[in-house]
Amino acid sequence: MEGIDRAEIKLTRGVPATEAFPIEEIIACSAQVLRDHGKTLLQYQPGIGFLPLREIIASQAGVTPEQVVLSNGSIQLVTFLAEVLLSPGEVAFVELPSYDRTITTLRRAGVKVVGIPLEEDGIDITFLEEAVKEHHPRLLYLIPDFQNPTGVTTSLAKREAIVSLAKEHNFMVVEDIPYRRLRYQGGDLPTLRDLDAERVIQLSSFSKLLSPGIRVGWMVAPVAIARRVTQIATDTYITPNMLGQGLAYEFLHEGKLENNIARLRRLYAPRLATMLHALSQYLPQASWINSEGGFFVGLTLPEGANSTQVAEKARKKNLVLGNSAGFFADGDGSRFIRLPFCALNEKEIEEAIKRLAFAVQAVNK
Repeated sequence: MEGIDRAEIKLTRGVPATEAFPIEEIIACSAQVLRDHGKTLLQYQPGIGFLPLREIIASQAGVTPEQVVLSNGSIQLVTFLAEVLLSPGEVAFVELPSYDRTITTLRRAGVKVVGIPLEEDGIDITFLEEAVKEHHPRLLYLIPDFQNPTGVTTSLAKREAIVSLAKEHNFMVVEDIPYRRLRYQGGDLPTLRDLDAERVIQLSSFSKLLSPGIRVGWMVAPVAIARRVTQIATDTYITPNMLGQGLAYEFLHEGKLENNIARLRRLYAPRLATMLHALSQYLPQASWINSEGGFFVGLTLPEGANSTQVAEKARKKNLVLGNSAGFFADGDGSRFIRLPFCALNEKEIEEAIKRLAFAVQAVNK
C-alpha cells in the first residue's frame, strides 16, 4: 500500500466511513424482517411508506403516523415539498452557504433561491428580517445542527427568532436534521419543530446513521402537507423502497440504532478533533467554525487565496478538493472550502491539512 505521504486523499463528498457500516447486523436484520414482513415488503405498497417504521418515527416525534412520510432519501422529499409549497417564480430562502443539492432541486422547480448569510451561531437574523420584507418568501430551508457545508449550529435564540418570523410573515420552515444525532460534545438544543409544530416541516434520513445505500429518508409534517406529499410520491414511483424501509425498521425495532450511533460518535469524534487541531497548527491564518458534531468543517481561506486556485495547487500534492461554488445560492464563495472528515482516519486528515496548507501558501506567494 502506498505511504500516506504519497497516496491520494479526497476532501470532496460527505460520505460515511466504510468501516462504519454494521454489515453483519444489517445482514441479520434483513433476514429477520423478510421472515416477518416479506409478503408486505415484496409487494406494491402505499406511497407514504412502511407503516411499522412510520409508527416508530411518529412515536419518537410525538405525532401520529399519518404525519410521517418515508421516501428515497430526504432530498426526494425536498423535491416533493417544492411541488406542494412553491410555484415557479416564488421565493425560497436557504442559508448562505447551504446544501448544494437542495439549491439545485429548488431551482429545477423554477423557484427563485435567495441566500441568507450564516454567522457563527446561525443565519443573520437582521438580514433575514429585511429579506423577508423584500422577497416575501414561501419557504426557508435550513440545517440547524452541524450544518452542511459549514458545521454551524443555530443557537436557541435564533431558532426562536426564525419560527417567530415564519409565523409573522406566513412562510414555512423546512428543518433538515440528518446530522443532529452525531453530536460529539456539548448538549442538544430544541429542534425548530419543537418550537412550532405547525409552521416547521422536519426532514431527516438514515444515510449518516446507518447507510446511504438503503435510501430511506423521512418527513414529519402537518397532516394536510403529508397527504399532498404522499400523493405526489405515489404518482412518482407507485410504491416506495420497501426493502430499505423494512431494514431500517428492523434495525430500530431490535434496538440496534442507538448502539450504532454511539459507535459512530466514538469513531468520528477523534477525526473532527484531529481536523480542528491540524487547522490550528497548519492553517492558523484561515478561519472556521469549531463544530461540535456532524460531518463537515467549513473553511474560509485567508485574504488573497481563491478556492479554485488552491484546489489546483492541492491536486499537484495528490489532495482532491470539492468545488464549493454550488453551496452558494448567491454571493461570493471563492474563498470557501468544505472539509469532510468522517471518511478519513486521523493520519489521513492531518496529512490532508498539511497538503492544503502547502497549497494555500503556494497561492499566496
